[in-house]
Amino acid sequence: MSIYRGRIAPTPTGYMHLGHARTFRVAQKRAQDGVLVLRNEDLDRHRCKPEFTQAMLEDLRWIGLAWQEGPDVGGPFAPYTQSERLPLYETALRRLLSMGLAYACTCSRKDLMRIAAPHAEDDDEPVYDNHCRPAPGAVTEFAENVNYRFRVPDGEVIRFADGNLGEQLFTAGQDFGDFLVWRKDGLPSYQLACTVDDAAMQITEVVRGRDLLKSTARQMLLQNALGYPTPAYFHTELMLDEDGQRLAKRHDALSLRMLRAGGITPAEILTGFQQ
Repeated sequence: MSIYRGRIAPTPTGYMHLGHARTFRVAQKRAQDGVLVLRNEDLDRHRCKPEFTQAMLEDLRWIGLAWQEGPDVGGPFAPYTQSERLPLYETALRRLLSMGLAYACTCSRKDLMRIAAPHAEDDDEPVYDNHCRPAPGAVTEFAENVNYRFRVPDGEVIRFADGNLGEQLFTAGQDFGDFLVWRKDGLPSYQLACTVDDAAMQITEVVRGRDLLKSTARQMLLQNALGYPTPAYFHTELMLDEDGQRLAKRHDALSLRMLRAGGITPAEILTGFQQ
């Protein structure tokens, strides 16, 4: 049997909170007989900051997490920081373009707000109306300062058995539309970067929150298009605040950094996860 390879992939746009810690704790437990990778997903140039990266590493180790590969410890698939892996993402984009599976999109943010179909609150982008979609098979050349979308196979059903939530089913073109894979600022989307890195780092199971179920369906389409293997998936329940809203980095009082400063111990936090 091949070795289990899991990963945790925090984004240093703020301090890690209890929701991150609980999900990453699940990932660590599932990787206890294999390898856990920490990947620094720092592609948001405006919000990712060095001080958040340092705090991320410190606070996750404080809570008891340990990883065998990562930006601070190295490993066979380095670098483990996404901003240092841009050539890999561009290569994948160029492959999609050459196969007619991605195309340029000139729609502005204002255009998208006007033409977007209704979508779920937990979705990270609206269902695109195909305004810029070319004829089938059209090949687009790569150019700078352009947004690119992946052309989803309309009507294709994406199924997977989630390790926590059971059977999942999404329909391309209905549950989500053509999605961004590259932004005109020269950076890949979350969907493309995550897909490329999970394949390159030989991840066998992805553990993350249930708010990313549709992202999994999108990434499975990219995996198929690029000839990548599909890992197993395990989506955790989200941690909610006292008002029933999911935790976010704006919840400073529930960040690991603030709890740590307030004298809370890792044992107290981990005990709370089991209740």
